[in-house]
Amino acid sequence: MTKRVLILAVALAFAVALGAAAGQGKGKEGTVTGWISDSHCAASGAPKPDHGGCATSCVKNRNAKYVLYSPSDKKVYSLDAQDKAGEHSGKHVKVSGTVEGDAIKVKSIEAAEQK
Repeated sequence: MTKRVLILAVALAFAVALGAAAGQGKGKEGTVTGWISDSHCAASGAPKPDHGGCATSCVKNRNAKYVLYSPSDKKVYSLDAQDKAGEHSGKHVKVSGTVEGDAIKVKSIEAAEQK
């Protein structure tokens, strides 16, 4: 009887660990508000109203990528949808999608109200 309980406990622990591992790597759906900048300037250029042209230039000429700087958590997020981000270069936006660490798989980007 004790042996069966031990085997059952080990099997249960294994199943729980497998379930936890399967859940890792999946991002969380959400919306992050911030400024579209470039990976070269990132946070330093983000809240400047004339930064859009500079960011576009860095993306075209310096192999930079468009990023989102979120002042609320002081974090720079990489964006997978570079074409969508480029349309909002230098602007204050809401980015909706799947957030995984410091990367966002973009579903949509829209203008955000400035406070």
